[in-house]
Amino acid sequence: MNKAKYKPWFFGLAAGVLSACLMNTAAASRHEAAEQGKTVVHTAPVPQNKARTATFKERIQAILMEGRRKTRPSGEVWRETSRVMHQLPVTSRDEGGTLLFSDSPEYVAEDGVLYRDTVQGDARVFYYHLNQTDAPKKVAVVLDNAYDGLTTVRITKGGCGAPDEDYLKVGRTVQMQYFARDMSEVIVLPRGMGRLLRPKMNEILLQPGQLVAGMYDFHADHPVTVSVLMLPADGDPVAASRSLPVLPKDAMRLRGTFAGMNRVVTAAKTYCTDEDGIMYFPLADNITDKYREGVDATDGSRVVNEGNYGIVYTIRVPMAGSLAAQYYLSPLGGVYAGAMQVRDGAVGPNLLPTPQSRPYFGDRTPPEPANVEWAREHGTAILARNTELTDLGLYHTSQKPCFLFSPPGASNLPVNIILMPARDSK
Repeated sequence: MNKAKYKPWFFGLAAGVLSACLMNTAAASRHEAAEQGKTVVHTAPVPQNKARTATFKERIQAILMEGRRKTRPSGEVWRETSRVMHQLPVTSRDEGGTLLFSDSPEYVAEDGVLYRDTVQGDARVFYYHLNQTDAPKKVAVVLDNAYDGLTTVRITKGGCGAPDEDYLKVGRTVQMQYFARDMSEVIVLPRGMGRLLRPKMNEILLQPGQLVAGMYDFHADHPVTVSVLMLPADGDPVAASRSLPVLPKDAMRLRGTFAGMNRVVTAAKTYCTDEDGIMYFPLADNITDKYREGVDATDGSRVVNEGNYGIVYTIRVPMAGSLAAQYYLSPLGGVYAGAMQVRDGAVGPNLLPTPQSRPYFGDRTPPEPANVEWAREHGTAILARNTELTDLGLYHTSQKPCFLFSPPGASNLPVNIILMPARDSK
């Protein structure tokens, strides 16, 4: 059992197994919050599911080895001499509608409702579940009219990762689709009626061992009950949502309803490229950037969104100076694969895969010594030769880049956003 202030926050057991493979251990890592913001790492046997799980570790290792055969570092590892960075102070506020987060039970061993609550107005549903049965299954999101009259639901944004045993790929695909474009779909619900959030959810099957994830924003004119469920391959999702029981959450307790589905992060000072040198600020570390607290609507218990999954961040840094600013994202907790969106004030929204030239990164970053970790958490860090980076763009101080970020499913946290002056930009 290890303790550390910033040990990677894995997205449930699936990502825990991924990390365990990287460390060449035979157990899956499960994490839970402990006192003073620390992380307690527990090891437990990987759930057995006949022959499929006998090669579960080998499957994850194969994914990583295949990526290493196909790719090599390409401008994403810092190669100059080590340099000192100072933490850029930021402020944050939560706003927006309601987040419904469904990731418990993550390994679903029977048919049932995985999460359910009733919402009105702006809302987001984020789900992440694995089929741990021996038969193909569906994972669906059903909307039921909870109003005594006609209700209209408008889907405004979303993405879904097709079922796969490559969990990093699923998590990354969700973000690539979500940040790529807006949606404009309308669902009309007469009184007492229910419909799928997306019709294709009735067609997509999860084979045993496969994981599916999705994130959708919508607006409901009147109250609607949202149910995330797993059901048989030939089942009717709407009928099943009204007959299946609510499954108990697993030990990780990663499900709930959270008020304020967005977080706005703003630098508390203007970043001056001529004077400030290299600066950084962390996201989803539960020190500077605290985890959200909410309620599990199925039993009324208090829950914590350990990782802030499903929260969409808007990040702004006021800038000044004659030099342009180079932005990077750097993973701190381990293997990472996601996407971001940037609006720079001159061009329309741009999609930024993170990383850009590899399917994932963070696997080449060694653990920090305790003194280095302590210094980073207290405002001073080192941009070392082996720091893994992905390029978020070069921006002149006359521009006002706005980044959209959300912690990707299956990836490890926290991450650093790094800014540095571009010495050749005068």
